[in-house]
Amino acid sequence: MAFDFKKECKELYRPASKPSIITVPPMSYVAVRGKGDPNTEGGEYQNALPLLYGIAYTVKMSKKGSRSIEGYFDFVVPPLEGFWWQDSPSGDIDYVRKDDFNFISCIRLPDFVTQDDFDWAVAEATAKKKRDFSAAEFRTYDEGLCVQCMHIGPYDTEPETLRQMDAFAAEQGYVPDFTAGRLHHEIYLGDPRRTAPEKLKTVLRHPVRKK
Repeated sequence: MAFDFKKECKELYRPASKPSIITVPPMSYVAVRGKGDPNTEGGEYQNALPLLYGIAYTVKMSKKGSRSIEGYFDFVVPPLEGFWWQDSPSGDIDYVRKDDFNFISCIRLPDFVTQDDFDWAVAEATAKKKRDFSAAEFRTYDEGLCVQCMHIGPYDTEPETLRQMDAFAAEQGYVPDFTAGRLHHEIYLGDPRRTAPEKLKTVLRHPVRKK
């Protein structure tokens, strides 16, 4: 049976709809950087998604192809994730100014994937899909101490959940810890093309430190 990160790592992908404090371990991703409103047809965000899934599925199918990656195990491709920020010293996200969004869109890769394996996957996907995958990068992210919560509903209503997270963190003796390497993080458990907005599930995560 294929390894499913959502089932095996429930504390990371299935948190409660009430805030909690968590220490997130280092993880590797296929990532694409960009800027702009994610809803823009043909924009940088939408153009990034085929690159992410192309690499992720190339790694998944590698055992059946010409290359066998050391340490390989079969796995379910994890959900889409995104790190987001704007030019704000507080780290807060202004959901009205979507054109000002910066993002690192990504999909988690199993720990067995190395930089060499990733480079092979980029070349393999480029050859098979006749598409330029050079914008995809291999990124290791050590997220560390965070406050997180499951948000249920449209993306534009996330600020209410974020306020609850901030209040909970403060009550527990934590303060926000946004830096260039510690960002607003979202994990998308629902497909907005197939799921009603009020039923969408998104894991929200913010970096914190002890006060």
